[in-house]
Amino acid sequence: MSRTTRATQALDKARLAYAVHSYDYDPNAEKVGMQAAEGLGVSAAIVLKTLMTLVDSKPVCAVLPSDREVSMKKLAAAVGGKSAQMMKPADAERLTGYVVGGISPFGQKKAVPTVMEITALDHPRVFLNGGQRGLQVEGDPKDFLAALKAKAADILG
Repeated sequence: MSRTTRATQALDKARLAYAVHSYDYDPNAEKVGMQAAEGLGVSAAIVLKTLMTLVDSKPVCAVLPSDREVSMKKLAAAVGGKSAQMMKPADAERLTGYVVGGISPFGQKKAVPTVMEITALDHPRVFLNGGQRGLQVEGDPKDFLAALKAKAADILG
């Protein structure tokens, strides 16, 4: 497994301090983020999942704790939209250049608006997908938020 991905290259370019962690990815896991937390031996509340969505038919990246669900209504409101839905996996892969289970908010092929669940900022360190299955990057959520030019909002259902 390569520990250099477009995501880690984007973090390096942004000059962010981060640590890379790998775990045994289970393609049959019901919830990938929860499986990542278990594999890393950390709380699911600090392992953030990356969801690719459509708000009023425009792509939006949502980043939230892996043990929680996104409120599509709150997500849409956070970016000034009316309605939101999950993006089809094939569309998410085409847009981001990553495979499902390895989608990072960093280093996507096309930059899209990103919304991070505000409670993630309550933690000194969080984990985000590092750009491939079984790879996570750990860092300061405030640094991640700034580097992503993301908006922090309550998007939990």
